[in-house]
Amino acid sequence: MHRTDPSAFRRSTPRDAISARRDYSGPALFSYGFRPFFLFGAGWAALVAPIWIFAYLNGQDMIGSTPALIWHAHEMLFGFLGAIIAGFLLTAVPNWTGRLPVRGLPLMILFALWIAGRAAMLAYSTLGPVAAIVDSAFPLVLAGLLCREVVGGANTKNLPICVLSSLFALTNAGFHLALATGADWRGPQTLAVAVITLMIALIGGRIVPSFTRNWLVQNGRTGALPAPVGYFDLAALAFAGAALAGWVLAPQDWLAGTLLIAAGGLHAVRLARWQGWRTGAEPLVLILHAGYAWVPLALVLMGLAALIPGLVPASAALHALTAGAMGTMTLAVMTRASLGHTGRERTADAWTKLIYMLVISGALIRVLAPFLLGDLQYPAIGLSAALWSGAFALFTLRYAPMLTTSRR
Repeated sequence: MHRTDPSAFRRSTPRDAISARRDYSGPALFSYGFRPFFLFGAGWAALVAPIWIFAYLNGQDMIGSTPALIWHAHEMLFGFLGAIIAGFLLTAVPNWTGRLPVRGLPLMILFALWIAGRAAMLAYSTLGPVAAIVDSAFPLVLAGLLCREVVGGANTKNLPICVLSSLFALTNAGFHLALATGADWRGPQTLAVAVITLMIALIGGRIVPSFTRNWLVQNGRTGALPAPVGYFDLAALAFAGAALAGWVLAPQDWLAGTLLIAAGGLHAVRLARWQGWRTGAEPLVLILHAGYAWVPLALVLMGLAALIPGLVPASAALHALTAGAMGTMTLAVMTRASLGHTGRERTADAWTKLIYMLVISGALIRVLAPFLLGDLQYPAIGLSAALWSGAFALFTLRYAPMLTTSRR
């Protein structure tokens, strides 16, 4: 098994860079990007969902001094997911480029920008433009750092990550601009969801078959191995990009709906080519396939919501992407990276298995809730939030010791 999780992107690391990493003597929490952002991002996810559900079920219009729905939408995408994206990419980029990771004081400053953004969003109506500036700083600085490292390391293969991280930062700025001008903030929200979905499809399409292949080989599983990245994957990604662009521009259009269903079919085939059914003995690998399976399911549901909105609610399709794909894939990556990068065996213990069960159950119930009649959907939504946020709370409790102490 490769030493680091982003092994599918890895290139050789210069010896002086390896030595410099070993010479780090600061706080363990700030020795690598995944440590603070996985820990506090998961903790924030464990809080955001129940706070929103409590406000929603009790008819509260505000969370802090921010409209409740706006706060929920923003913090799930740009707060929670922004942290997890930062944690993964700040850890992966040094392995792609052979350059030193962002750590120590620079990482502390970047983390402080994220914290400041969370505080600003709770006081949005009070702070006004100041809140927008404070919250926009973190994703913009993150995108700048990532682009500097990828370009500086001449790692042109991963320029799409620069593009997607920059788009993510700009959608956050667009979200604030929409609020300031009275425009519909759902446009930037939808674009952010599309960008994150493409990130999952791009990065997941490399790490899932790579980790699966490694595990099968190490465990002597004979037979055909997962298909390597090739032209089919590129076509599936391009098709998903076109379909998501159509969804952003005209979510109820029949053409966008048709493209989404076709893209879902292509990504279902892509997933099948990775032979996830052969990894049932190791949940740490199987969960990657389960997480990615939400992508084709969500794309199909989004297409059906456009074509037959009376039968398939748009909220079910959206939460298949957010609670399902994004929630499950983040925990799959967070658990694996946390174990591997702290020198522990990459295998799922009973607590980690429970984390996976909770997030999948919560996502399934949230997707099914809009199909329920009358008041039945409200307790279902509450149960979904409890299970989903419980998964992230359990991750925070279980993985905090390894994320805050130095073992490697």
